[in-house]
Amino acid sequence: MAYLDHNATTPLAPEALEAMLPFLGARFANPSSPHAAGMAAKQAVGEARGAVAGLVGAKTAEIVFTASATEANHLAILGTLRAVAEGDPARRHVVTTAVEHPASLLLFADLERQGWRVSVLPVDGAGRVSLNDLRAVVDDTTALVSMMWANNETGVLMPVAPAADIAQARGALFHTDAVQAAGRVPVDVIAAGVDLLTLSAHKLHGPKGAGALYVRKGTPLAPLLHGSQERGRRGGTENVPAIVGFGVAALLAQQAIAACAPASLAVLRNALERGILEHWPGSRVNGAAAERLPNTSNIHFAGPDGRPMDAEELLMRLDAAGIQVSMGAACAAGGTKPSHVLTAMGLSAAEAAASLRFSLGRDTTQADVEAVLSALPPLLARAAA
Repeated sequence: MAYLDHNATTPLAPEALEAMLPFLGARFANPSSPHAAGMAAKQAVGEARGAVAGLVGAKTAEIVFTASATEANHLAILGTLRAVAEGDPARRHVVTTAVEHPASLLLFADLERQGWRVSVLPVDGAGRVSLNDLRAVVDDTTALVSMMWANNETGVLMPVAPAADIAQARGALFHTDAVQAAGRVPVDVIAAGVDLLTLSAHKLHGPKGAGALYVRKGTPLAPLLHGSQERGRRGGTENVPAIVGFGVAALLAQQAIAACAPASLAVLRNALERGILEHWPGSRVNGAAAERLPNTSNIHFAGPDGRPMDAEELLMRLDAAGIQVSMGAACAAGGTKPSHVLTAMGLSAAEAAASLRFSLGRDTTQADVEAVLSALPPLLARAAA
């Protein structure tokens, strides 16, 4: 089997599983308990917090654990807006981009229904945001700018550091969803100058059910879940096993970056793209003109007549051949809903539905790439016939 869907989730690292197992058994204590067993669990959470902080260059106390990246994004957005509104009610404006994760875009749509002014920045044909567009909309009423570090569908990297400068120059806070970037490219919260940053364990070989939010010291943040845990910023008993696994995964990700794993991934990704483009002239890489994650390739397929092909059919045929990838468009009941990312880049609904995402991981090999390049051309020929 060739698993090329790492942007959806990654396999749990054996080292992370091994570290988690004791906390699923004998070391079950609540980290808020005052006895020795509770203190041991608290120490394990603290060590994991330090490891996650180290992955992004943060201080240990600046990491807040959550149950998911979605929760971390919502805490970043809603928590800061509530806190800012208390101190400056005139700041009722937020800025985001058209290619954010659906969970964030749905939240921004809900904020707009509640009376917030929401500016959604467009992207160009390569999936890039214009800093001039950002400058044009940020003003003295802007409370928050939220922009992902790397797009989950195309891998396109956003201009996070200069965007943070633009936001903060007008007194706004800056949040970035770095879920896809962390562990794949160097991420440094100090160099980027961000106020808040979201992470997810299961995107970097940790377990599902653990997310984290970096909150720069001094950043106003109101809790969504009240309680004494996480310095009062996120109530609820910590998921100790998942957090411990997150910590180990973060350490492994740091080691992989230090060992130049991203460069090795880029070599494989580029070989995959070259092979597909050579074997099938009707293909093109979505976002090829932009700087991208080294592991991600989103490819549009068209037949010899130039008409978009059915990516869902290709996906199923690849799956039957033991190759697991994702569609560039999300399937919904009753039909296929075009990818909002690809349509924002100017693709038609049919073109978006003719795109597949190949996302590589640390365990991807040359043999996996060769398996795709061997299986895909005859499948494309059959689908185009």
